Amino acid sequence: MPAPDLQARRARAAVAALFLTNGAVFFNVVPRYPQIKAELDVGNAVFGGAVAGMPIGALLAGLLAGAAVRRFRSSRVAAFGIVLMTVVTVAVPFVPNWVAFWGVLFVLGALDAVVDVAQNAHGLRVQRIYRRSIVNSLHGVWSVGAVLGGLMGSAAAGLHLPLAVHLTISGALFSAVALTAYRFLLPGPDDTERVAAAAPPRGRSPDSTAHERWRAPAGPAMRTVILLGVVAACGALVEDAGASWGALFLSGDVGADAATAGLAVVVFQAAMTAGRLTGDRAVDRFGQRTVARAGGLLAAAGMGAALAVPAVPAALAGFALAGLGVATLVPAAMHTADELPGLPHGTGLTVVSWLLRGGFLVSPLLVGAVADLAGLRVGLLSVVLAGVITIALSRTLVNRTA
Repeated sequence: MPAPDLQARRARAAVAALFLTNGAVFFNVVPRYPQIKAELDVGNAVFGGAVAGMPIGALLAGLLAGAAVRRFRSSRVAAFGIVLMTVVTVAVPFVPNWVAFWGVLFVLGALDAVVDVAQNAHGLRVQRIYRRSIVNSLHGVWSVGAVLGGLMGSAAAGLHLPLAVHLTISGALFSAVALTAYRFLLPGPDDTERVAAAAPPRGRSPDSTAHERWRAPAGPAMRTVILLGVVAACGALVEDAGASWGALFLSGDVGADAATAGLAVVVFQAAMTAGRLTGDRAVDRFGQRTVARAGGLLAAAGMGAALAVPAVPAALAGFALAGLGVATLVPAAMHTADELPGLPHGTGLTVVSWLLRGGFLVSPLLVGAVADLAGLRVGLLSVVLAGVITIALSRTLVNRTA
């Protein structure tokens, strides 16, 4: 297999910079939530309702992402979308009330949903040139960006840097990164590499092969996309469990102190990031289906053991295994959806991304409702169920990335 040329290597670095920047922009805001809540002078319920503006905006705008990518190209939508995101974050310090804050987060969520589809579409375009998996490492870089943004926000809060100054600095920095990266993204239409890879049989014209490929029945393809969306939503449920419920489970059901309880999200994110940064090699060697099945088994067995043995070591190990298990799940679902014939370019990726965000919205409500009725240990059985569903639906994934 020939090595990627200089243009492809530069494009990979550029799209990785977009993933990192996308993760860092919003997570600069999150550590300042306590200050924002205090300045708005609202209670937990009202503030939570305001924060819900972001996933609502993402759900409503997410289905428009495919059309935006087809009209303006993934490179432009991803890079300039990130610039718009930074501009919107600068409005956060100036909101007069929680309704305005909800509106800002609504717009930010809408932009983030469109950018997410665009950057994944471009990353998958670069992956076609490499003819091996690279998309997991891109999602790993996003996680690194989220950590970087969180550290920047925490440092700014610790230094008592005015929120407007902090977000203006971060916005200018990450806008510059996005605009610089844009110069090195792949030129031309997003289907360029897909058409080039579809070499026709001898005696057949490229036009007839492409015509047959894209005139495949849309009904079965859409059913597959929905199943892939369920796979992605399972990944979202497990991710939300680690972020939203890990510390509560350790402090409440396990009886850990506050410092130890906080390690649940740390080990989960660390394991997931490590799994994404190393997942491409595993996918190239064993295939996406095998890796997804193994990941579902890790998540189900790890969390099952943590719930069965309510002790700190078992709980931390369980959350780590869950994070490692779902590390490659969302990228695999997105890759398969983007390669399905019979659908306009970007449609499969858009639907999967939309269902993924729906999973992030529904998951905390589902786990919270079950926890109120039967306890958090029962609520977190949803992670075990998500692992089992992942194993069952892994057959929908494309096994090889090339």
